[in-house]
Amino acid sequence: MSTPSEIRPPLPPFTHETALQKVRLVEDGWNSRDPAAVALAHSQHTGWRNRVEFIGGREQARAFLVRKWARELDYRLIKERWAFTHNRIAVRYAYEWRDDLGNWFPSYGNENWEFAEDDLMVNRYACLNDLPISEAEHKLRWPLGCRPDDHSGLAALGL
Repeated sequence: MSTPSEIRPPLPPFTHETALQKVRLVEDGWNSRDPAAVALAHSQHTGWRNRVEFIGGREQARAFLVRKWARELDYRLIKERWAFTHNRIAVRYAYEWRDDLGNWFPSYGNENWEFAEDDLMVNRYACLNDLPISEAEHKLRWPLGCRPDDHSGLAALGL
């Protein structure tokens, strides 16, 4: 169970509008690249699957994000709601990053999220693929941090 300071509206049950809002809030959190803050949006016992890694609990999620953002530099992400129900949201996403040698990669995928009634994410299942690209091919161009409201979404970018 979460404490009042951990609760982050909108809460389930989701509506069309609150599901869209939740997706944007999660996107903004991940674009912050703050592992501690992102981990706090998940339950103490959250379960994740990310590529071949299985993560159990908030502390493992935080440690995973520390490793991820140490390796994936200049990370920028866009998420779009695909579907939703009472306490679940499915999203598709694309993010771009570069390695420490300057090689750029877009990563494309889908996630399924399940939220507890107190709003903490209890399950996150991610399926994604990476593809090397040149610096000139990368499309997610905005200053590090949250995506500007006027930046194109995935469909408009042809992703």
